[in-house]
Amino acid sequence: MDFLQAIFLAIVEGLTEFLPVSSTAHMIFMSSYFGIQEDEFVKMFQVSIQFGAILAVVVLYWKKFFQLTSFNFYVKLGIAVIPALVLGKLFDDKIEAVLEKPIPIAIALIVGGVILLFIDRLFTNQSIKDEKQITIKTGLIIGFWQCLAMMPGTSRAAASIIGGMQQRLSMRMAAEFSFFLAVPTMLAVTLYSVFLKDWNYQGIEQKGFEMILKGDNLLLFVLGNIIAFIVAVIAIKFFIEILKKYGFRMWGWYRIVLGIVFLIYFTAVN
Repeated sequence: MDFLQAIFLAIVEGLTEFLPVSSTAHMIFMSSYFGIQEDEFVKMFQVSIQFGAILAVVVLYWKKFFQLTSFNFYVKLGIAVIPALVLGKLFDDKIEAVLEKPIPIAIALIVGGVILLFIDRLFTNQSIKDEKQITIKTGLIIGFWQCLAMMPGTSRAAASIIGGMQQRLSMRMAAEFSFFLAVPTMLAVTLYSVFLKDWNYQGIEQKGFEMILKGDNLLLFVLGNIIAFIVAVIAIKFFIEILKKYGFRMWGWYRIVLGIVFLIYFTAVN
């Protein structure tokens, strides 16, 4: 992977991580297009630059994360993230195997898109408009909804937002709680990928941080996180405004069209 490819992947991560469109699907398409999808460092890079994206949430909502009365907020997030941590560890190998099969990911994009077309009509009794109204039980249920995103192409943002609306969170509150929940979720995934997971890089089993320290990889890693952070800040603000004006239908149509493009492309390639 060269610097230009790293920049493109980081832009894609920053743009799509918090949108209900599946950042994983987008980066798989990009890395496949570049012909670098089989490289272990690229796989780790695509996961680890989520760190830059979650910093965007912390910066934009810093008052929420650092106010002295945030203990209950931390408890909710801590409990809500448990399902993803447990199931993610149990099914890590199976998830990675699916990442190498783009056709199911394209199908998941289309199915998720169809669901988003009807979300605005399906949930109409949205009474929770403040984070303080979210109970620990509600947070845990949303956490289980988030686990649907373990199927690449589903979208963590889409799953958690739909879960929030099913629990009567307003559209805006569901989106914001999805942002908040992304912080411990993606931080855990990033730390696991960098420090705990074994990667077969250049024929040698090694940890993510060992790959990062080789050659230009450290520069690529730092650059990727910086770009993902900057782009994610813009994307989060953009998404909230679009969501208030147009709801989820436009994202549904986007997913459907993109999924069809993916199907055609990967069918032709294979």
